[in-house]
Amino acid sequence: MTRHIGIVACSAEGAALCYRTICTEGEQFLGRHAHPEVTMHTHSLASYMERIYAGDWPGVGELMLSSARKLAAVGADFLICPDNTIHQALPLIEAKSPLPWLHIARVVAQQAAQRGFKRLALTGTRWLVESEVYPQALQALGIACVRPTPAEREEINRIIMDELVCGVFRPQSVAYFQQLLARMRDPEGCDAAVLGCTEIPLIVNDANSPLPTLDSTRLLARAALQRAVQGGD
Repeated sequence: MTRHIGIVACSAEGAALCYRTICTEGEQFLGRHAHPEVTMHTHSLASYMERIYAGDWPGVGELMLSSARKLAAVGADFLICPDNTIHQALPLIEAKSPLPWLHIARVVAQQAAQRGFKRLALTGTRWLVESEVYPQALQALGIACVRPTPAEREEINRIIMDELVCGVFRPQSVAYFQQLLARMRDPEGCDAAVLGCTEIPLIVNDANSPLPTLDSTRLLARAALQRAVQGGD
């Protein structure tokens, strides 16, 4: 028996990529066309953004908890959230959650440690980059985290919120990420990059990045698959 995966979604593109990865890669464990049972719930992105712009992280957490309860009611066994930014609210509601969660930053940090990376460039929304979500997870494994400059954070945030979450993928935005990651490689000394927004992997990957990438979206999906099929944490 496989475990039922519950997806607490926020933005459509990242959630869709996570869902697609679970479904298409499930056959590696279960056979042709097979994957674990998956249920997804999402409140409107506007509801999340209203609270994020106001700095209302308890309110963000309550939306996540509402989704968690709905997913528990339909039989999910554990939860994932394919959105890095709103993980800032997870500690506020985890104790009240009806189901356990896989934490996206811990999944990425474990992969970074397994691959021997020591100093990671962090990309994502400005709320994520300015938070401790990734620094805490990485530092626990002895891995350093380097943030973009304030101006770079604003441009990354603009690309994510005005383009990627809307399904708009522009060559000039790819070029911007390439220039940013090249700078964070030399002279910042980063040896890999965290794609810490679940939409960034839609335009940046190992084939076009100056640094090896840690794709938070697919890594979370694969960790969920392993937990669903094999059990454990």
